[in-house]
Amino acid sequence: MTRSSLTIFYDAQCPLCNLEMQKLKDQDTAALIILVDLHQEDFEQQFPHVDRAQALKILYGEYQGKPLRAMDVTHRAWTLVGRGTLVAPLRWPIVRPLAHLVYLLLAKYRRPISHFLFTRFGLGLAACDQGTCYEPTNHSNHRG
Repeated sequence: MTRSSLTIFYDAQCPLCNLEMQKLKDQDTAALIILVDLHQEDFEQQFPHVDRAQALKILYGEYQGKPLRAMDVTHRAWTLVGRGTLVAPLRWPIVRPLAHLVYLLLAKYRRPISHFLFTRFGLGLAACDQGTCYEPTNHSNHRG
């Protein structure tokens, strides 16, 4: 990790989280973003300074040696990959507190929301939870 890179600690068991991180990495042509799965086995050994339980509640990142949380991580990430104009409203005085509240609600219920959107509409990238992967359905009845 370099000081100029952004490290994002994310929930890789969340299909929508995986989708956003993949889209982000697709745009990261300068390799400025490092993604870290909060569920990897040796997480505590590699990152003893990061509280995994808190990072699973609110998106956590580190940039230039400083911690970032929630929408600040999202804003910094998309700005680094040249898409800052898309997330600029997240910094506006009226939008920022509202976006933060919406984020907190979505973060709290990301698993069931993500699971519903993935299984119902195929939105997100597959994730496994205790050996069960979310698979997209084709919405057909297979009873014969």
